[in-house]
Amino acid sequence: MSAAREYGLGENFEWPRPPAGGWTADDLDTLPNLPPHTELIDGSLVFMSPQTDFHMAAVRLLEYALLTHVPEHLYVVREMTTRLSKLDRLEPDLMVVSQSARTGPGQTSYAPDDVLLVVEIVSAESIARDREAKPVKYARAGIRHFWRVEENDGLPVVYVYELDPATHLYSLSDIHHKRLKLEVPFPLDVDLTALNRPGPFRTS
Repeated sequence: MSAAREYGLGENFEWPRPPAGGWTADDLDTLPNLPPHTELIDGSLVFMSPQTDFHMAAVRLLEYALLTHVPEHLYVVREMTTRLSKLDRLEPDLMVVSQSARTGPGQTSYAPDDVLLVVEIVSAESIARDREAKPVKYARAGIRHFWRVEENDGLPVVYVYELDPATHLYSLSDIHHKRLKLEVPFPLDVDLTALNRPGPFRTS
């Protein structure tokens, strides 16, 4: 099956041709017919594969946990982008941003200065991006906290990173199996084994 047919675009559909120097972050708001959740990395458009059940469930579990624990001055975001540079506009699975960064109902992205935490849930097709490319870009943009979530025996394992301001790189703080309990960026305690429960999820 062609990529165009997979996205329901028809056999005669042609993907956008990049300009000299690549696409820019602003182009994502104006390019027609982009598939949902298209990202921009180094000026190239990156299309997402169909979502897996694990990915959906992990997003739901962690979004609920963040919504339950987040302080009032912060806001939990999903399916929106952050403009890291002219040629990089990424869409983390989840973000925690400042409430003051919300500009209105037409907003489509957040500046990295307003992002406290990004969460990426690894899929088979995104391993290299989520393990290698994206953490470097998030760190260079100054985002202080990064979680990488991977599947192991059907449950999420959360790799927690914190930005080293001296090197502008992430350092691994801990690896969490079965239970995610943190004090930074704010106190949070969630049972990761609740992934497959119908909900509501129970936190300690």
